[in-house]
Amino acid sequence: MPDSRSVLTLATGKPIFVEMAINLARSFFWWHPDSDINFQLVTDQEDQLPEDLKDKVQIIKVKPGEFGKAFSPKLHLDKLITSDRTLFVDSDCLLFGKLDNVFEQFRGHSVSVIGSYIENGEWFGDIEKVCKTYNVPHIPKFNGGIYYLEKGEAARSVYATARELEERYDEIGFVRLRNSPNDEVLMALAMQLHKQTPIKDDGSIMSDPQACPGGYHIDVISGKSWLYNPPAPHKLHQEWYPFERVSPLVFHFLGYYTAHYPYKRETYRLYKAITGSSMKLTNFIALITIELPARIKNTAKNILRPVYHLLFGIRKVKPSRRI
Repeated sequence: MPDSRSVLTLATGKPIFVEMAINLARSFFWWHPDSDINFQLVTDQEDQLPEDLKDKVQIIKVKPGEFGKAFSPKLHLDKLITSDRTLFVDSDCLLFGKLDNVFEQFRGHSVSVIGSYIENGEWFGDIEKVCKTYNVPHIPKFNGGIYYLEKGEAARSVYATARELEERYDEIGFVRLRNSPNDEVLMALAMQLHKQTPIKDDGSIMSDPQACPGGYHIDVISGKSWLYNPPAPHKLHQEWYPFERVSPLVFHFLGYYTAHYPYKRETYRLYKAITGSSMKLTNFIALITIELPARIKNTAKNILRPVYHLLFGIRKVKPSRRI
């Protein structure tokens, strides 16, 4: 039986998504130099691939706004996949190892995610109320940085339902994210209505610094990564995240974390490694030009922040390049 596999990412809208997708692609090919897994980039922008990726990445061209804005394009993945099995990965991720075992864990799921279940409480809305309205016992709860799809009618049905639910997003009682419908809750409800299940989250496939605010370390070249969620009663403890220390294959730099020096340092090192540069020299340049200036700036900010607030008040948050 044919069993084609692809990793697919979206880079529509703002140019920053193409920049991040390039970094994700480089991390993929670093860890999959001879793999039969394809890497596919869905974009509404002109081909901006650098030379090291032009003959490797499969481009799927779409028109600007063809599948909506913000998070809505993620509700159309069933229309974009071309392989038997596809792993969607958000463009603001980096890979720290091979994904073959991830594909095997998902095998047999028409549509799936990494997560658990939620039956009450708040998750972009009153979940107990939503479950009662749709007569379901619970819905999957997950981070939408990864979706898995197997090509076929079952996947098409799930996504068709998610798109129908999006039209009633506010009516259902879901809370918007950045003033837009959140794909996660829509996909969660659609999956539950079609009896599609998540695979258990054990922290080994994907994690992020919001779930683990106690610090992290990454080395994309060696594949080493860890994130730390301090145990209670530490003030940074995330009660909703059940793990203390994780080492995921997929590191999700959601929010503003792509602006932090670890991401910038590792994407620079990755590019230099792929293009054959000396890693000793590369590491030294990354330390001097990326890491040390950022550390000095952050330290100065932390020391002077109380004085700044006293004199000038709290500074306005800068608009995100993603919006």
